[in-house]
Amino acid sequence: MGSLPFTPTRVMFFTGKGGVGKTSLACAAAVALADAGRRVLLVSTDPASNLDEVLSVPLASRPTRVPDAPGLFALNLNPDEAARQYRERVVGPYRSLLPASALARMEEQLSGACTVEIAAFDEFITLLADGHTSTDFDHVIFDTAPTGHTLRLLQLPAAWTGFIDTNTTGTSCLGPLAGLQGKVNAYRDGLHALANPDVTTVVLVARPERSAITEAARTSRELADLGVSNQRLIVNGVFTASDPHDPLARALEARGRDALSTMPPALGSLPRTDVPLYPFAPMGLAGVRRMFSFDASPVASAAGERPFALPDRLAAIVDDIERPGHGVILTMGKGGVGKTTTAAAIAVELASRGHDVLLSTTDPAAHVAETIAGATPRLRVTRIDPVAETRLYSEEILAAATPTLDARGRDLLEEDLRSPCTEEIAVFRAFARAVSEGQQGFVVLDTAPTGHTLLLLDAAQAYHREVSRTQGAVPEAVRQLLPRLRDPDFTKVLLVTVPEATPVHEAAQLQDDLRRAGIEPFAWVVNQSFAGMQVSDPVLRERGLREQPHVKEVRDQLATRVAWVPWCTDAPVGRDRLREFARGTKEPALARVAP
Repeated sequence: MGSLPFTPTRVMFFTGKGGVGKTSLACAAAVALADAGRRVLLVSTDPASNLDEVLSVPLASRPTRVPDAPGLFALNLNPDEAARQYRERVVGPYRSLLPASALARMEEQLSGACTVEIAAFDEFITLLADGHTSTDFDHVIFDTAPTGHTLRLLQLPAAWTGFIDTNTTGTSCLGPLAGLQGKVNAYRDGLHALANPDVTTVVLVARPERSAITEAARTSRELADLGVSNQRLIVNGVFTASDPHDPLARALEARGRDALSTMPPALGSLPRTDVPLYPFAPMGLAGVRRMFSFDASPVASAAGERPFALPDRLAAIVDDIERPGHGVILTMGKGGVGKTTTAAAIAVELASRGHDVLLSTTDPAAHVAETIAGATPRLRVTRIDPVAETRLYSEEILAAATPTLDARGRDLLEEDLRSPCTEEIAVFRAFARAVSEGQQGFVVLDTAPTGHTLLLLDAAQAYHREVSRTQGAVPEAVRQLLPRLRDPDFTKVLLVTVPEATPVHEAAQLQDDLRRAGIEPFAWVVNQSFAGMQVSDPVLRERGLREQPHVKEVRDQLATRVAWVPWCTDAPVGRDRLREFARGTKEPALARVAP
């Protein structure tokens, strides 16, 4: 059992790139404080929360007591339920006053992803401002969503109070502003609380990897610009080889050391805690309590090790993808599982085989360009930039509408386009354009982490309604998007995971969601695996043993096709390394398996 290695404030946020261990560390902090006799509320604002699985407790949107941790309560802010309740608060008072057609228009206006964002933030602010929360709990700890979502969440107070202050029409894409106006002061108070170093600490979580450190540095700067200055850094998964004769262990330690040596000075100046790479996934209270013990000693024996038959390599999946000569490939899954690397490796491999390939991302925290690290013949690399897409979309609508509007009508349209919903629509349009290019060649889309991806896909109908309202026509690329995504001959969805319980189960849930939307995943990719590899370092050996049941679960129960990618000695950055990643060349030795 370990104690919290820093002095806590009343409110703490754990944030960082997807997959760095925010949930595990937020849980560890909450349990440590509860074990010290404090009353703690642990909250997830992530649309793809896995607090339930880590704590082994079914959670709801109201505080639930965590057994065996006296004083600890936890909850999930359910964005969809928060949006439903928000819509009812806005529409409900008008049900007996307005005709059905008017009510239907209001509900349509409240159906977009923007409503989910503001409703979830409304719940977040309510928690901070709630008198019972203030008196019942000594600490409130937020396990936040991946970085792009978190920054939007923190920026919303200024964005929405500014929109409310400048809007003179009484309506917006969120419906009558009377439903928001009463929250202005609460939003402003919430921003002040976030910026008060005596009240709030933001814990930036990273791994000893260049992309995670770069993301933490960017987040730190943007938070500082928002006035959130009380920051500290936790580097999770720092590995020290205990067997100097294990080449994979030496490579893993060297890669982490090299990544940490590139840390920008501003990030390096923050108070820092290094948490070791443990041989186990921190599941359940026993695992969570070990997070701040800093003891990475193995706890399992290798005596029960059995031969392990491995799935196909990624190149076999690429062979099947290549056969039609064109189409769309989407890599999807939990943050931090290697979607960007997988997408880049597939794109580089297809281009090396002579195909024209577009590699693009909808991820707010994109790292595609860094992964490619140079030009590749026949491969174009782009990013769907929300700022640029929003500007282009707004300019096109204004240009098309201005000839038919008087001054007051133009003012109304300009105000509507300043709404945060406009960004969602603009990004969705760009996503549809990219998918349409799959008719001429291959398009590989490195999508955002699961929650954002589902919001993007679910936005289809809301997008149709919104564009029809402001523009009067739906672009052909958008009209064809859902049919194309549902066509297995045109679109191949790859679910990327790592062989651990939470990422595998989250990918399984995503698979169920996709199937309900009429989209059948093409294959799974089990990435960054030690299972079945010849390693002698005791920590890595135990990790490989613990991974085997998860690889088997994917192979035997969840997927129709599986590709397995081992942990690579050399970082998969640059064209040659990405081709090695796809083809399975230049890798540590694999354990012998039975035929």
